[in-house]
Amino acid sequence: MSRLIVDRIVAGYGAVTVLRDVSLEVGDGELVALLGVNGNGKSTLLNCILGFVKPQSGRIMLEKDGKTIDLAGRRPYEITNLGLASVPEGRRLVPNLTVEENLILAGGAPRARRDLRQNLEFCYETFPMLKERRHQYASTMSGGQQQLLAIARALMTSPEMLIIDEPSVGLAPIVVGQVIATIRKLLDTRKLTILMAEQSFFQAIEVASRAYVLSHGRIIKQFDRAHAASIDEIKSAMMGVE
Repeated sequence: MSRLIVDRIVAGYGAVTVLRDVSLEVGDGELVALLGVNGNGKSTLLNCILGFVKPQSGRIMLEKDGKTIDLAGRRPYEITNLGLASVPEGRRLVPNLTVEENLILAGGAPRARRDLRQNLEFCYETFPMLKERRHQYASTMSGGQQQLLAIARALMTSPEMLIIDEPSVGLAPIVVGQVIATIRKLLDTRKLTILMAEQSFFQAIEVASRAYVLSHGRIIKQFDRAHAASIDEIKSAMMGVE
């Protein structure tokens, strides 16, 4: 059982402040969407959670096994070893390695090393296409195939929580639907907790239990499926209209 709590985070790059008092929660077993158009701080927030950007103030806490762990200031590999895995925007695969080599490389993380073969088998069962193409170089795959490989690579670290950044970027609408369906399947079958940043709100709202809208570095709206907002209301929030 784990829960992620982001409490009044302020963060940015040098003299530029990107996030201003951002707070959100992701409960155990939830798929929470972080919505917003490009340039509003979604990736910066995810990078703060994953340890790539150090917040200027605020707290990022992981409640796990009855303990509260402060993530702010921890290094990315330490956060991975606590059970958080990243599916970054743009996939960031190793292009000159094969599908299987990319997966095995990720499976070498200390947390997952002893389960490497079991995780590899799970990835191939979940993504038969990857098994068929296990000897193919990542650079020669289509965008949708690469996105599935990026998700499988994260699964190789034996995560409890996935942090997914813009899975729809650069993909055709029909492929986006397939990727989102895969994420939903993992939520149900693997019992993962997922925080997903996305600007394609139609797809995100369909699978998310809750959604936050980030605009100009602030959370300005929260939606849940029990109190579904209209499309116009969501659009307005994403454009910064509270």
